[in-house]
Amino acid sequence: MKLLIVSDTHGRDANLEAAVLREQPFDMLFHCGDVEGREFYIEALAECPCTIIAGNNDFFSDLPKEDEITVFKHRILVTHGHFYGVSMDLSRLIDEARSRNCDCVFFGHTHKPVIDEEDGIMVLNPGSLTFPRQNGHKPSYAVVEADEDGGLSAEIRYL
Repeated sequence: MKLLIVSDTHGRDANLEAAVLREQPFDMLFHCGDVEGREFYIEALAECPCTIIAGNNDFFSDLPKEDEITVFKHRILVTHGHFYGVSMDLSRLIDEARSRNCDCVFFGHTHKPVIDEEDGIMVLNPGSLTFPRQNGHKPSYAVVEADEDGGLSAEIRYL
């Protein structure tokens, strides 16, 4: 199963469209927040099941602040991350994932891509397709491949 993970598009669609076109077909899209009113457009663009989370810039949104999704044998916490202080460190986020029996956590907010594993928990931030903040400032997203046997691989990709 191919998962496309994006975040922090901030209401701008061009790079999101490019990532979707590049990665099609995929089975699920996860948006880790700061969609700024574009959730219906994103769902239509993806043409697959979507999990879209509210970020700190999604004012007056009805989107959930986080969600838990099961993909084969993996339980994934999806959040924007700002409630867990991810700009400082990831320890609170990892503790929250562990307390919910999640073995993966997808988050955004920092606009910096990260794939790491801490205490058996995959921690993934796809970065931002609109306002990247890492060295080089390339728009980024992530692709995760999951299989029925419990295999899981993740990669940050750049436009």
